[in-house]
Amino acid sequence: MQRSRERRTVLMIIAACSVLVLLLAGVITYGIIDARRNQPDNLILALGTPAASASCDAVTTDAASGNADHVGPGTNRTDVTKIQYSTVPPTSGSHFVQPVLDGRQFYSSADTPAVETLVHNLEHGYTVLWYLPSEESARSGELKELASLGNKVAPAQGKFIVAPWNEAYGQFPSGKKYALSHWSATTTPSGQVTAQSGHRQLCGDLSGEAVMAFVTQFPKSDAPEPFGA
Repeated sequence: MQRSRERRTVLMIIAACSVLVLLLAGVITYGIIDARRNQPDNLILALGTPAASASCDAVTTDAASGNADHVGPGTNRTDVTKIQYSTVPPTSGSHFVQPVLDGRQFYSSADTPAVETLVHNLEHGYTVLWYLPSEESARSGELKELASLGNKVAPAQGKFIVAPWNEAYGQFPSGKKYALSHWSATTTPSGQVTAQSGHRQLCGDLSGEAVMAFVTQFPKSDAPEPFGA
């Protein structure tokens, strides 16, 4: 009888330990899955509209020029205050001498830098997501979140800006409200640019998935001056 009781006690302890192990394994598994779900790469994919539903045009490849071509204040061409870029939005070209250096990720219509300033950021490897000012009021929360996430994903880390488009520089095509732009280049180890091109993608709706695909294709290292601030 005593042995039978001891055996039952041992079996109960084993069963309880097994349940605890299973529970612990479940908690750990959930924690891993939840952590993965909350990684910037996954969060950005869930933001806004899926790329397939965002009415995005195909990515363009534009002729690029203007690297190290500084105009405006602080240069010998102070009379140049506005550049007429060849594409809307621009993907390269002459630019102001100072890029944006304030660490901001999102700009509103009230405080956005000049287009010529942001083109200098493109030269340094940034991707800019331009949005029509008409979208600002309704989508500001998503735009700010996208600006934050875009700066956390590896391809664009620290070099992603969301800013309103200045329509004085040209109109987006009908139905397009958002545009991504990036300035790509091939450089020698000494930093000499041997080839360059610009890239744009215009979309009708805001899509974190489209942004992720674009910055993955054109990372911050792909630029005329990728080590610039």
